Amino acid sequence: MRPALLLRVLEREFASTPDGHHTPVMLWGPPGVGKSQMVAQIAGRHQVPLIDIRLSQMEPSDLRGIPFRVENRVEWAIPALLPDAARHGPAGILFLDEITSAPPAVSAAAYQLILDRRLGEYQVPAHWAIFAAGNRQGDRGVTYSMPAPLANRFSHFEVETHLDDWVAWAYRSGIDERVIGFLRFRPELLFDFDPAHNPVAFPSPRSWEFAHRGLKKFEDHSELLQGTLQACVGPAAGIELTAFINSLDQMPDLDAIVNGDPVPVPREIDLQYAVAAALVGRAIRAQDSDRRDQTIGNILHYANRFPARELGVMLVSDLHRAIGNRVFEVPAFADWAQAVADVMLFE
Repeated sequence: MRPALLLRVLEREFASTPDGHHTPVMLWGPPGVGKSQMVAQIAGRHQVPLIDIRLSQMEPSDLRGIPFRVENRVEWAIPALLPDAARHGPAGILFLDEITSAPPAVSAAAYQLILDRRLGEYQVPAHWAIFAAGNRQGDRGVTYSMPAPLANRFSHFEVETHLDDWVAWAYRSGIDERVIGFLRFRPELLFDFDPAHNPVAFPSPRSWEFAHRGLKKFEDHSELLQGTLQACVGPAAGIELTAFINSLDQMPDLDAIVNGDPVPVPREIDLQYAVAAALVGRAIRAQDSDRRDQTIGNILHYANRFPARELGVMLVSDLHRAIGNRVFEVPAFADWAQAVADVMLFE
């Protein structure tokens, strides 16, 4: 399932806890596709605590607690890492990450916690959701087969990569438009992982964020930039991204475009993708300015000038994902929509 839809599933699951309808959710997927980040987004959106327990680093006693003697009885000390309404708050998310990397003895200790929301005398607070994530056995991670009793305690979702969803996240997160433009130009490189070759660095949604950081740190050190990008996204993708960035000195004047000047569209297809991504970035940064509507209108006029109208549609679709329905309020949108009515795609 694509990330945008999975976020809605996690949202509903968290919201259902007060009514007692919550079902623990297991997210499956290869490394780097954003499983942990999706759970963190739900916690951040609701401003509730997120307790991230890496089961691969646990012993059974870390969950069950340790016994101690009280007169002639043995009682169990409740681990401080488990949710407690008094200490952590009445609502939150208990996230069991790397659950498929946990030894069987540890996953067995989690059975009761996941299904019955309790461990011995400990009870998970009523308004806390339980989510888990892990890699599949074919992903070359340290994984164990999930026992059937544990698997039967979850609803299971496979996390897929989806470029539109990643691009929407990237604009919200301030990812460099050059990285976004490159992936629009080479969409198959958003995620390129071949477990048979067991690569150390490879393209993934997570590693493209690393590439963004590397670009910010080393763009003024040309002798280091390519090696840094290769270290983030792998040798081949790093070379391609470097070449893409180096070609951007031929970019048209973006200031002139947003000012409404008649700027030619570059002939090179990679530059067209780069211009489209950069213009969305300009529109985002213009949202708090007096020239907001004028900037958006001029970008819409420019979108009509792309030789391949589908690329203009992509630009405006990304613009809508980035700034929302405000794009519809600009008078130039009606002219643009009329011009591309025969190629429009509706989600």
